[in-house]
Amino acid sequence: MSTNISSRLLTEAPRVLVVDGSRVVRQLITRVLQAELPGVEVVGCGSGADAQQVLGEGVFDFITIALRLPDMDGLELAKFVRESAPQIYVPIVVVSGDVEDRLHRRSLGEHVTDYFDKALGFQALAEFIRGYVSAQTTAEGTVLYVEDSRVVALATRRMLEKIGLTVRHVVSVEDALALLETDRALGWIGADVVLTDVSLKGELTGGDLLKHIRGEFGYGKGRLPVLVMTGDENPANQAALIRAGANDLVEKPVEEKLLITKLLFQLRVAQHLRERAKVA
Repeated sequence: MSTNISSRLLTEAPRVLVVDGSRVVRQLITRVLQAELPGVEVVGCGSGADAQQVLGEGVFDFITIALRLPDMDGLELAKFVRESAPQIYVPIVVVSGDVEDRLHRRSLGEHVTDYFDKALGFQALAEFIRGYVSAQTTAEGTVLYVEDSRVVALATRRMLEKIGLTVRHVVSVEDALALLETDRALGWIGADVVLTDVSLKGELTGGDLLKHIRGEFGYGKGRLPVLVMTGDENPANQAALIRAGANDLVEKPVEEKLLITKLLFQLRVAQHLRERAKVA
């Protein structure tokens, strides 16, 4: 099992970390997940310290964290995960009964992928997790794709369009920014997800695109996910891209299944957030 950030792939039998101070809650979640997700491996931890130790011993496909832990706030643990390769990109969902108050105070932060209200029940939680870890073969959505190699762009577009995605391809960051600016003036973000290379023709890089999307445009990771393709295997450089605002990374040369899995996951997260915003 690879521990490289960019090569970790969600498996058919996912590995889930459940962090909650209540042994009963951990057992309930484990029981439901094992019944609903065949082959799932569930690791339970009763404290943040225990979870940090387990995280250092192996990677996970999904993590649930209670907001209140015996030794720390759940958000502290989420921050630890984001700062500790190879766990940077793993989806982290807060499972709690007081999430709404945190949301209203805007205190959940960028480290959490999503949240789940315990009041909905653990059966619903299993379905919720299934939506994140189950593979999809078709999807709907628009991808803003930034790639200056005609050969690579053609192959990647075919991958994406084959499963039903709409691709808006540009060859430079400058073109991407112009497109996003025009669309913003028309009242639309411009895409459901951005897929970009790091090294591109022109003065700006994929890292610069991240800074503009997160800073100038003010689009957070949930509103406009950004998936970055990189040939740099250095964990420190990969982590820097995550800190700059990338939702996830894909190593080049791109492996089709890995790219599609990660891209669809980001689309699914964005859809969850949009639906939640409509209800609010």
